[in-house]
Amino acid sequence: MIKIIICDDQAVIRDGLEMLLSLEKDFQVVGCAQDGQEALELTAQKSPDLVLMDLKMPGMNGIEATRQIRVKFPQVKVLVLTTYDDDEWIFDAIRAGALGYLLKDTPRQKLVEAIRGTAEGKSFVDPGVAGKLLQQVAGHQPQPASLLTQNLTERELDVLRLLAKGMTNADIAAQLHLSEGTVRNHVSAILDKLGVTDRTQAAVIAIQHGLGN
Repeated sequence: MIKIIICDDQAVIRDGLEMLLSLEKDFQVVGCAQDGQEALELTAQKSPDLVLMDLKMPGMNGIEATRQIRVKFPQVKVLVLTTYDDDEWIFDAIRAGALGYLLKDTPRQKLVEAIRGTAEGKSFVDPGVAGKLLQQVAGHQPQPASLLTQNLTERELDVLRLLAKGMTNADIAAQLHLSEGTVRNHVSAILDKLGVTDRTQAAVIAIQHGLGN
């Protein structure tokens, strides 16, 4: 069972999400918060697996709430669900520790998949904002790709290129004609060799080295 806290300043959004997520047998909404401070307090009380976080809210916004949750409760995952696709919002949310960034027009099934995946530690970034995020974090001066090729095998580089495009393990498996298990093993090896903990950070490094085009 995945225990979820919903944080959004609009009651109609909170209620709608709670109703939608309650339809999933493996989801349990354990609390709803109207701002970041309340989300922080509920996280302390309810010990959720995941917080579904809006960003622009009165009082403590979602970025600060994400930062504090990740510091105080590092086992709790944060998945952003917002209407804002501005570069700075995206960049700050990921830097604060959010594992994923989705827009509120995300189809229901994609949201459900993202929640399940994020609870397992995977990263989900809306395709509409992935390019902005990666280019923003990567900066304007790509580093030589040779720095990566010294550590990664050719197959791992293939996987990393597709990972940098926001592809899921299933997508990568289909593209490279591999099993999902093999892709998972490659991703784990890539994260270990790059010294990072999640797919988003690995994708940023790929972009920095010119592998995301």
